Amino acid sequence: MHRELCSKWGIRAPLHSEEIRFRKKNFRWLEPIETRNQFLSDLQETLLTMPVLGLACVVDRRGYHARYHEKYGSQKWSLCRTSFMIGVERASKFARDRGHKLNVFVERSDPKTDRRMREYFDELKAAGHPFDRVNASKYGPLGPSELADTLYDFKMKTKTSPMMQIADLFLYPICQGGYDVGYAPFASLKAASRLVDQHVEDSNETGIKYSCFDSIIKKD
Repeated sequence: MHRELCSKWGIRAPLHSEEIRFRKKNFRWLEPIETRNQFLSDLQETLLTMPVLGLACVVDRRGYHARYHEKYGSQKWSLCRTSFMIGVERASKFARDRGHKLNVFVERSDPKTDRRMREYFDELKAAGHPFDRVNASKYGPLGPSELADTLYDFKMKTKTSPMMQIADLFLYPICQGGYDVGYAPFASLKAASRLVDQHVEDSNETGIKYSCFDSIIKKD
């Protein structure tokens, strides 16, 4: 489906969410309104009919700083560690409930970040999630043995990977949905049942996690 969309529009560059939204770099040609609307319509139709489900851990940076900086200062976790651990743990639950193993693919960045992602995966597989057991208990987290049994492989992918491009296109609407549930691309994913929340019994335990959004007043 990715290949068919790119072929129809003569696209040879990766489908990069930011470039598409701001019509820059490889997507400057989206400037005519008629062309832009037709392409976005085709893109949306592709995303809404793909056999893909969106799952994420979205952390509000200001809320995270307000909650943890005074207590932990510079020792507080990196945002990426929190989101990786929660996101992969929840994806593991989803896989286990269906009798599957879980492969984790991460978009390649710089060597330091790539190494950090691999360390997070190894830590999760070897010791389980690192969160406070009491606070985390309300989310029904998997134990170390369950994660070790479920997590299978870890690989890096580049932006040329269709899988990474689709993840990128799903991620932005999911993030925006934490601030505005009526954000059109997010609402469309929800209406088409393309979010994992609509395929699990308890979205509080396995669905999309919005962390440190306490002070955020969501738009309806």
